[in-house]
Amino acid sequence: MTQLAVRNVAHPGPLDGLRIRPYGTADGALLRAMSARLSAAGLYKRFFTGTPRIPDHYVTIMNGLDHWDRDALVALLDGEMVGIAEYARDTDRPGLADVSVLVGDPWRRRGVATALVRFLAQLAGRRGVRAFGADVLPDNREALLALHSVWPDARPAYRDGLARFELPLPGRPG
Repeated sequence: MTQLAVRNVAHPGPLDGLRIRPYGTADGALLRAMSARLSAAGLYKRFFTGTPRIPDHYVTIMNGLDHWDRDALVALLDGEMVGIAEYARDTDRPGLADVSVLVGDPWRRRGVATALVRFLAQLAGRRGVRAFGADVLPDNREALLALHSVWPDARPAYRDGLARFELPLPGRPG
């Protein structure tokens, strides 16, 4: 698997060894272990439901990625998974893919999510995705800040208690 050296994360230092690479089927154990570094609030903000750990069905979905219509990148630091970002193509609108990100609590607000999304956008763009769709809880300030670091002009539509964004991939017209 190709690993990407990440430079220019928001706060250098403890993240100097951060590596990003595609999610592989052997990563299920690392993903499950990431649960220990996630608060109940962090899990809720990602899965929109109360859960004590990363759900088993999510690990199963990640282990079945086709690496075209659905793919994921992981951020690793010292052999631990500290973040994961995925996209899933919309079957009715193949140029649009939903994106989601999960970063362990100790590594939030350090540029991990932004790095993951930037690399994922490049990958998805090469596969014909023109925009990401993202649902964010309106009070999820960290996610909104990360989103605005890549798409500073993004404005949501509010629906069903969520802020829904449609985000043109960087370097592509809206």
